[in-house]
Amino acid sequence: MSTPQKLVIAIDGPAGSGKSTIAARLARKLGYVNLESGAMYRALALKALQEGAPLDDPEALRNLALSSTIQLDPAGDGNRVLLDGRDVSQRIREEDVTLAASRVSVHPPVRQIMVARQRELGDRGGVVMEGRDIGTAVFPNAEVKIFLDADPTVRAERRVLQNGSHSRDEARRIQSEIAARDERDRTRVNSPLVPAPDAVILDTTHKTIDEVVEAVYRVVLKNADVKNPA
Repeated sequence: MSTPQKLVIAIDGPAGSGKSTIAARLARKLGYVNLESGAMYRALALKALQEGAPLDDPEALRNLALSSTIQLDPAGDGNRVLLDGRDVSQRIREEDVTLAASRVSVHPPVRQIMVARQRELGDRGGVVMEGRDIGTAVFPNAEVKIFLDADPTVRAERRVLQNGSHSRDEARRIQSEIAARDERDRTRVNSPLVPAPDAVILDTTHKTIDEVVEAVYRVVLKNADVKNPA
């Protein structure tokens, strides 16, 4: 059975739950566009670092967001991220930008602007979008909502492997950072990290990437059946 090309699929979850990888693979499987909300915040955070904008000044960051052009250019292995026309795909994955992005993204004026842009990118459907509030704030009417989660220790281990490190000290540091980020994301007043009431919650702790992709794909097919009964 083929799925319709206009579904909006929202994938949310905490850091290290696998949502970026799953969203990218699912988008390829469906022939959809993969919209990375996290990459957009990272790009803005990079610009803030480059221009010396204070990360705790909502108005300064809002103005920076208004004056920035952030593009997601689909590529074979994910997206190229362009900041004001410059490819920053690799730079935004570095540690200083990661930490800055978690601070930039908590400010309501910044989120308001970014959410508006994300909705523009996804208003035609046929997209897989991942983040922390896609199913609750960005696309509350998405046809498919997935919330990925995993044990915090496992999420930290995944990040350690992703960074190419096997150091025990590095693992402890990353686990501490994930715990701090979880606390910020879950307790923030604006768009906290919570599953949407109608989201399908998947625990990825003991699942491979392929298993998770297949589980999410089955949810999409089931939803397609409901939306398009024979």
